[in-house]
Amino acid sequence: MTIAGTDSGGGAGINADLRTMALLGVHATAAVAAVTVQNSLGVSGFHPIPPEVVVGQIRTVVTDIGIGAAKTGMLASGDIINAIVDAAGDLGIGRDRTIPLVVDPVCASMHGDRLLADEAMDSLRGKLIPIATLITPNLDEVRLITGIEVTDRASQEAAARDLHALGAQWALVKGGHLRTDARSPDLLFDGSDFIELTAKRIDTGHDHGAGDTLAAAITCALAHGYSVPDAVQFGKSWVTRSLAAAYPLGAGHGPVNPLWRLGD
Repeated sequence: MTIAGTDSGGGAGINADLRTMALLGVHATAAVAAVTVQNSLGVSGFHPIPPEVVVGQIRTVVTDIGIGAAKTGMLASGDIINAIVDAAGDLGIGRDRTIPLVVDPVCASMHGDRLLADEAMDSLRGKLIPIATLITPNLDEVRLITGIEVTDRASQEAAARDLHALGAQWALVKGGHLRTDARSPDLLFDGSDFIELTAKRIDTGHDHGAGDTLAAAITCALAHGYSVPDAVQFGKSWVTRSLAAAYPLGAGHGPVNPLWRLGD
């Protein structure tokens, strides 16, 4: 299940999640948390869905169809986050529970548009992250959550430690925006050991939806029974291939393209 916002431009959010989930052989379910007004140039507005409606979507699916794993994306408000966390315990979603939860802490778009209300940051840090099986922030989100500006391996490790200290079982600090390194290094941390995952950096300006696609691929791998490290490695390989197949769209950033899979 993906619990996130829509993207009217079709490149990110639930739209991106559903593409990857379908291509990875799972039946994708969705709980819409917000509706955005956006295109390739940015987000011009968004409308949060009432918290009880968000939770209703989750509960009605889990209690009937069931889910193997879940991910969150854009959650828009503290009230929505609080309602999801309250329901997660009853439904067995989250770390140390039956259904693993991947938290993609979407705070702002790639253009810098805010996608999470200021008051919601406390709920993200204090309630949602502590129930995460895995958290997958990019470097801008790391800075907003921890205050750490990641510029090298030492600060990347410090950020991973801080994210784990907030309660996440595993923390993944992505290195895609760490332009000083040609390998695009991601760092995974479980509270004791660091695992570095690298891939060839793809030189493209069309990377809209990369974070959503990565988190969705990891969630699918967890639903298929992968361990967290194996799921993250799979997700990184998936998004690297999707970046290599990205295409231009509109006047701004085009989307990553998991449809490369159809050509294999």
